Amino acid sequence: MPWGGSMTAAGLLSALAPNFAAGQQVAVDDPHIKATYIKYLSPNGYGSVRGYLAKPAKTKGKLPTVLVVHENRGLNPHVEDIARRLALVNFIAFAPDALTPLGGYPGDEDRARELFAKLDQVKTREDFVAAAGYLKHLPDGNGKVGVVGFCYGGGITNFLATRIPDLNAAVPFYGNQPAPEDAAKIKAPLLIHYAEKDERITAGWPKFEAALKAAHVNYQTYIYPGAQHGFNNDTTPRYDEAAAKLAWQRTLSFLSEHLRA
Repeated sequence: MPWGGSMTAAGLLSALAPNFAAGQQVAVDDPHIKATYIKYLSPNGYGSVRGYLAKPAKTKGKLPTVLVVHENRGLNPHVEDIARRLALVNFIAFAPDALTPLGGYPGDEDRARELFAKLDQVKTREDFVAAAGYLKHLPDGNGKVGVVGFCYGGGITNFLATRIPDLNAAVPFYGNQPAPEDAAKIKAPLLIHYAEKDERITAGWPKFEAALKAAHVNYQTYIYPGAQHGFNNDTTPRYDEAAAKLAWQRTLSFLSEHLRA
């Protein structure tokens, strides 16, 4: 579809809408993994939070765990696929649905965006802190927890690194940065991915880097030339295949280095 000035608003939304089937890399029923929906207790008094837990079908010993934090749409099929990708390479991956207290991901991206604006973000962040605690004590896990998050989830990943002193690894993709005084609390090693054509987010990097250096945080940063915000999401037109594959390779190597040893 041409990107001309005559495109209607409806046509533009249609062009930008995610194609979950096209972006799926690991089938829901892949025999090499076991995936299921589980619930863990929220600290916020509204019961349990629903999430998607994926792990290898056959394991030897305890495995490292990775918390997967979605974009600002909730637990959609793309995020579940990310969890399966991690399970396929011998991680236990858990993707909570921040929209659980509002009924969960509604199956419609526009509706999900509307619901997301209604979340109490203070409570939502505490739900993600609790999710990391759930993974740390998972019987099949080795006690080490990493976090990977995208867009909104990248910001949550940075937040969790400031809140959880014994977090073992954090990989934010184009996420909002914490305040310098909070960044100084980070103990976990960071692998930070940014897109060159994402001026709003990358503008915060110099101040974040200065805070990380001052706090002697172990970090690596990559800014992918020509890539846009959301470049890792292979269900949308912003997907940049070369940048996404390189970032994912680096992510898997980083998580293995810090979670398997």
